[in-house]
Amino acid sequence: MRIEDLALIGDTQTIALVGLDGTMHWLCLPRFDSGACFASLIGGREHGCWRIAPTARVARVERRYHENSLVLETDFHLPHGGGVRVIDAMPVRRETPDVVRIVEGLSGSVEIEIDLRLRFDYGRSVPWVRLIDGRLHAIAGPNAVVVTSPAPLGTSSTKLTIREGDRLPFVLARYPSHRSAPASVDPFASIERTDAAWRSWARRCSARGRWKSDIVRSLLTLKALTFAPSGGIVAAGTTSLPEAIGGERNWDYRYCWLRDAAFTLYAMLEAGYREEAEAWRDWLLRAVAGDPAQLQIMYGVAGERDLVERTLPWLPGYEGSRPVRAGNAAVGQLQLDVYGEVLDTLHQARRIGVDGHGESWPVERAIAEWLEGNWRKPGRGFWETRGERRVFTFSRVMAWVAFDRVVKAVERQGCDGPIDRWRRVRAEIHEDVCRHGFDADLGSFTQSYGSKLLDASLLLVPSVGFLPPHDSRVQGTIAAIERVLMDGGLVRRYATGDGLNDDGLHGREGAFIACSFWLVDALVLSGRYADARRLFERLLSIRNDVGLLSEQYDPYARRMLGNFPQAFSHVALVDSAQNLTNAHGPARERRET
Repeated sequence: MRIEDLALIGDTQTIALVGLDGTMHWLCLPRFDSGACFASLIGGREHGCWRIAPTARVARVERRYHENSLVLETDFHLPHGGGVRVIDAMPVRRETPDVVRIVEGLSGSVEIEIDLRLRFDYGRSVPWVRLIDGRLHAIAGPNAVVVTSPAPLGTSSTKLTIREGDRLPFVLARYPSHRSAPASVDPFASIERTDAAWRSWARRCSARGRWKSDIVRSLLTLKALTFAPSGGIVAAGTTSLPEAIGGERNWDYRYCWLRDAAFTLYAMLEAGYREEAEAWRDWLLRAVAGDPAQLQIMYGVAGERDLVERTLPWLPGYEGSRPVRAGNAAVGQLQLDVYGEVLDTLHQARRIGVDGHGESWPVERAIAEWLEGNWRKPGRGFWETRGERRVFTFSRVMAWVAFDRVVKAVERQGCDGPIDRWRRVRAEIHEDVCRHGFDADLGSFTQSYGSKLLDASLLLVPSVGFLPPHDSRVQGTIAAIERVLMDGGLVRRYATGDGLNDDGLHGREGAFIACSFWLVDALVLSGRYADARRLFERLLSIRNDVGLLSEQYDPYARRMLGNFPQAFSHVALVDSAQNLTNAHGPARERRET
């Protein structure tokens, strides 16, 4: 499967990915970050998958979501007539997670194959499988799965004939192996309830304009990537989908990044989803509570701190892209921009009334006081490089944002703090960035102090309010990025080559989709609306057939790269659509307040 051949279903605690071939290639149970029981996406069929598809050659495949829901329909049409439909969904969770698959006969008689290969712990553990009272039970260690269907279930591949009008359901439920297997849900009723629940949620969207349907689809994807019990939003539902086919840039994104907080908050609030914004803000506040010196750039879905990175050597990786990783070592990096993102998010939440009982200010003040003595430290930067620590220009810009927001909290919102001292620090950082982060020969801000490299994160300089959009240094940076980092009509986050790069890794990567949306926003702020609309429409065109985006895109091979679906890409799509539609979109709101 190409990455773009996948579609997601989810229950706001985990997701499954289903391919155009009718195979469920990825499923982690019971949470996003649990070990996969279907891992063929980054391995082979022997590492776990669930295929339901015709045995004969298929002439055409069509698929769609039920309107404004995450109930997926895939239609298989045979060359000489005959067709079947597979309906996939994950019902709103009860005590245990369920996956429902229903096969419907569309025309003629079609032989289908049901090939269920359960493998726990990312394909490493082969379970003990038994048939008990017509239900298939699979157990290995703490994990257990039960599969229920009126069809005869075998412990290996099963072939059945589906005729026009037939409706054959399958229900997979995961439960702890020390407990009794749960009773099966009603598959047809659960599909209807799930469809209704997603449609009801989508109707709350307050967005207007020509791109409303695109906004809704991206918001549904973001909701699917939300861990409902805590409110945290994972960066993506997968691990180790490569940024370059066959390369080493393969990371685990099934965690919650603080950096994404401000972007996500705006996307939700601009579309009318205050409850989700409040839940995300509350998750953020719980995660960062404590000693600011111990603040991490990311946390587990419930706020866990221990995300130790390990490799999974028994998996060959997506198209041979190794290593396959679980966990993320970037959790221990110093990335000073994160402090600015956190303080910006909490400032904006208070400004718009998403402030709970006002408990965030002591946390914000503690973070500002720590940052006051540490903003000069070199770090790994916005992109979590694994090379030497450097003074990244955008990290310093976000340090300025941190002090700008606490100053405004005192000036405009009645908070208490050493405002004169914070004003001096804010001014010192601003002068430092303009002196050392701007290259007069290039006419642009650069990735790090003393470097000639460009960085697409600097497209955010006007959005965060560091400089006005029409400042010559901002316009010079936009022009330089368009000239150097645009490739195939899209934006790369920074230059990579064939040798060891400044980021400490080998090889090239694709265009970073969120960066291309940031260029849209920068063009809007610059008054270049026609250019912004053209680029935005180009970005919409690279989505897959059900409206999903990965992290990166190869404009020459015309295929998606990186983990999928990627929350950052969909947040950026929502923000850009709102910036193009509204006089006071997220980019203007963020810079002006």
